[in-house]
Amino acid sequence: MKREDINVCILRVGGTNCDAETERAFSDVGVKAEIVHTNKLVKNRNLLDYDALVFPGGFSFGDYVRAGAIWGKGLIAKLGHDLERFVEEGKPVLGICNGFQVLVEGGFLPGFEGISEYPKAALAPNTSTKYECRWVYLKHENSGKCIFTKNISKGKMVSMPVAHAEGRFVFSKERERDYLEKLYDNDQLVFRYCDERGEYAEGKYPTNPNGAFHDIAGICNPEGNVFGLMPHPERAYYGWQLPEWTRRLEMLKYGDGRLIFESMVNYLMKKG
Repeated sequence: MKREDINVCILRVGGTNCDAETERAFSDVGVKAEIVHTNKLVKNRNLLDYDALVFPGGFSFGDYVRAGAIWGKGLIAKLGHDLERFVEEGKPVLGICNGFQVLVEGGFLPGFEGISEYPKAALAPNTSTKYECRWVYLKHENSGKCIFTKNISKGKMVSMPVAHAEGRFVFSKERERDYLEKLYDNDQLVFRYCDERGEYAEGKYPTNPNGAFHDIAGICNPEGNVFGLMPHPERAYYGWQLPEWTRRLEMLKYGDGRLIFESMVNYLMKKG
């Protein structure tokens, strides 16, 4: 597949607020990206006509009930069959912040046995009990399964901002050990919070900004084509978005966030 032929669907509903930045990032890597309201997709579009699907950040439906819950359950009710086919065909699905919450609430992640009827994880309120908006360091843990991080070597540190009140990744206490083993065995663990030296946060605030179990910041499904993360790669895409850009003698053209988008596009170009 040629780069210019790739068509990405960026879904939105009331409350999403990062769709434009996400569209700009995809446009910069040379693919077509269209922001589509969920209602329009349900009534007038065919999801399977798109090559990739993105759930951007924001506060869908005001984050009532739980962050991402209303959007996630609504998608299953209205587009469940098409979404299942989309994932089974190996097409990329990316969830950023609120989008990660949607993928968890909709049963797409962790996806140990495919799309589950009930969530097997949660993105709970931050242990700080407040909205966290800060830059964080992440260590890449994936060995190659995740298609969105193939341009990032295992063990490499990257930096991106978080902006959420409910980002604490958790499993139920009785399944923590079992599910964590599955994440490792299936190569589903993608990012963990760390400090500037690459040492894991070990739950310490603010290095781990939300208290996430095992410092988990992002995971993928067993096939690697569905990926959710709490940090915002679209806000770390250009060099001028980086917090230290004014202190550099020469401004970087791009930040670490570009690696996520470029990895996905490279996958689609090879997939054909």
